[in-house]
Amino acid sequence: MNTLGASGVPVSALSFGAAGIGNLYTEVTDEEARAAVDAAWTCGIRTFDTAPHYGIGLSERRLGAALRDRPRAAYTLSTKVGRLLEPADAGGDDLAHGFAVPATHRRVWDFSADGVRRSLDASLERLGLDRVDVVYLHDPDDHAEQAFHEAYPALEKLRAQGVVGAIGAGMNQTAMLTRFVQDTDVDVVLCAGRYTLLDHDALTALLPAARQRGTSVVVGGAFNSGLLADPGPGSTYNYAPAPAGLLDRALRLKEIAERHGTTLRAAALALPAAHPAVASVLVGARSAAEVHDCAAQFATPVPASFWRELRAAGLLPDSAPLPVPEPS
Repeated sequence: MNTLGASGVPVSALSFGAAGIGNLYTEVTDEEARAAVDAAWTCGIRTFDTAPHYGIGLSERRLGAALRDRPRAAYTLSTKVGRLLEPADAGGDDLAHGFAVPATHRRVWDFSADGVRRSLDASLERLGLDRVDVVYLHDPDDHAEQAFHEAYPALEKLRAQGVVGAIGAGMNQTAMLTRFVQDTDVDVVLCAGRYTLLDHDALTALLPAARQRGTSVVVGGAFNSGLLADPGPGSTYNYAPAPAGLLDRALRLKEIAERHGTTLRAAALALPAAHPAVASVLVGARSAAEVHDCAAQFATPVPASFWRELRAAGLLPDSAPLPVPEPS
């Protein structure tokens, strides 16, 4: 187990992302969602991440139900603030956000101090738990002023009061996350899709800054929303159809991996896990089979020869720490 910054909050090296059990893209039954969480537990995963955004609260309700009978001190749970869920008489907006859940609520951006507390209280009610361990500001891209000057101080107070153990921000970009690392006292940032085999953006500033400040990084989106899991026609990259050039690159990476006796999925998980600033790799799953596969791939060593070929081909920057020691 690693810990998040100086908070003392433990995280497992592999974390379970619960957007999938909130019906992201595909409908999942309550039984399938429960089986996915049970499989994560069986595989030794002890860190679970959710958000009100995922299925308009469905992910939180399902995750809370699945964890409720587990020893509370045995796992770490994170959720997010920044979107309040409000009733919508004309129908919710879930389908428009990619979640297969017709809903009666809509998301309302709110990074005020009051919004942070209201969001957390509502999350605890949906989870059916008395506390969460980590709270992230969720996608404050277009709300920087309010996020830094109202939401972040509110999270600081909650941490000081012992309501939460660790605080941070979660985004699909690195620039603002780097600002959080450099200008605030966050314990952790959740960086999605920006430190992968296809996107090395976090290596430029975010990961070095986090390393220097002692801030932990949780890397999500290691498969870039699907392209690095199983590249082919119809694959998605960062929640959109994969451009032809990136699909070709992913197929080349897959061919190199297989030639070296490993899999693209194993390599995709190994790369972010090897960086010393990264405390955990967060993988979304919607079924027990997906969880077991991710856990098996995560535990699979990737040959040093694979990484050497990527470097030689210009597919991996020299600044990326290798998952295995380079030969002397």
